[in-house]
Amino acid sequence: MYIYNSLSRKKELFVPNDPNLVKMYTCGPTVYHYAHIGNLRSYIMEDVLEKYIRFEGYPLKRVMNITDVGHLASDADTGEDKMLKGAKREHKTVMEIAGYYTDAFFSDCEKLNIKRPDVVEPATNCINEYINIITNLLEKGYAYLSGGNVYFDTSKLDRYYVFNDFTEEDLAVGVREGVEEDSNKRNKNDFVLWFTKSKFEDQALKWDSPWGVGYPGWHIECSGISMKHLGEHLDIHCGGIDNAFPHHTNEIAQSESFLGHKWCNYWFHVHHLNDETGKMSKSKGEFLTVSLLEEKGYDPVCYRFFCLQSHYRKNLVFSFQNLDNAVTAYNKLIAKIAALNPDDKSPIDEDKIKEWRSEFEKGMDNDLNTSLAITSLYTILKSDANDATKLKALNDFDYVLSLELLKHAEALRSKAKEEEAQQERDPEIDALVMQRTEAKKAKNYQEADRIRDLLLERGIKIIDTPYGSKWARI
Repeated sequence: MYIYNSLSRKKELFVPNDPNLVKMYTCGPTVYHYAHIGNLRSYIMEDVLEKYIRFEGYPLKRVMNITDVGHLASDADTGEDKMLKGAKREHKTVMEIAGYYTDAFFSDCEKLNIKRPDVVEPATNCINEYINIITNLLEKGYAYLSGGNVYFDTSKLDRYYVFNDFTEEDLAVGVREGVEEDSNKRNKNDFVLWFTKSKFEDQALKWDSPWGVGYPGWHIECSGISMKHLGEHLDIHCGGIDNAFPHHTNEIAQSESFLGHKWCNYWFHVHHLNDETGKMSKSKGEFLTVSLLEEKGYDPVCYRFFCLQSHYRKNLVFSFQNLDNAVTAYNKLIAKIAALNPDDKSPIDEDKIKEWRSEFEKGMDNDLNTSLAITSLYTILKSDANDATKLKALNDFDYVLSLELLKHAEALRSKAKEEEAQQERDPEIDALVMQRTEAKKAKNYQEADRIRDLLLERGIKIIDTPYGSKWARI
């Protein structure tokens, strides 16, 4: 498998440190509000990456943090803590807000068929880990105390801007508040490892530390949580493209300074979901959530399908028209699968499945090209292989895509059977409909049209479905 590594800015062959356990870390949500569908695009694509690695036979451990403290209103370490901001907005405690929106996030993930990571760790659980790392960085001279806070000294690095090929738009932080200058910093790029009460006395969550009562900075959390559960060497670190700077840049700076060696081999960044006015963000006020899509009548799986039709390294433009187009394509795909016979007991053609798997892998191995992987589903459906073989292959590949293909196909079959059972019966009309079906099979379209017109004259319309033709009175 080749994936694009944001660190090297090229596609690289994926080779894990240890083939017996791939170690994957995902930046989780800051649980001060609902996740919008732009946030969830990243988690969908990270879910596909995880499942494909498992599909290819690698054992994998995936860790995700929950940011419930330390993420300030500006990603540049200024402004109010986002969690405190959410608590004030809803007149609840910070931990009540964290619990509610953590549950809401995983509810949305479940609706989108996003697998829950093996380890989910709230930032507030790992204070000792952060203190240990910060203490070490101070001892090594990579950090300093100033104004009551502990800062990382970026001037001590040979290279700080490790993700330096992004455009200004890509590097824009996810929040629009202005960035205030911090006079305590030695260098403008230095970042906070630990805040004390000297800066934010109204902070709800505080802990004792060697530097005073305070709380960790946002960036140190992911380093501490990752090392706690995955050790000193990480295979893949995932996140949205807006995390590349400053968040992931700062993670690399502090982690490698602490460890004394390279920390993570592959950086996987998912690009923005834009609406027609620009990048989606919570700072715009009303924002699109999974629940809102459901209220408008959309199955969340169709949003997943919409995301998989595009490459994760391209900005994706969301509109309801674009989503409607995806719904139409998804429904047509399900109808084709529903037309297959689930009771077919024919022998499975393993050679054919191997051939299809090769095509599926060709797309996925090319930097997770999910659009090509979906195209391989249509190759299966067009094949002259028996239905049992087709259904097995579709089910195998849907482990990675997680589009509920067979489940929705069965639901469509059941609905069709119910409608057929309720349909008015008339032996003469049934016979004419059957004659028309036979004429079409024999490619005698003139006769088929004649029967259709004859029935229309009697006030009967024919409805063609994937399971055959039925009729209804006009």
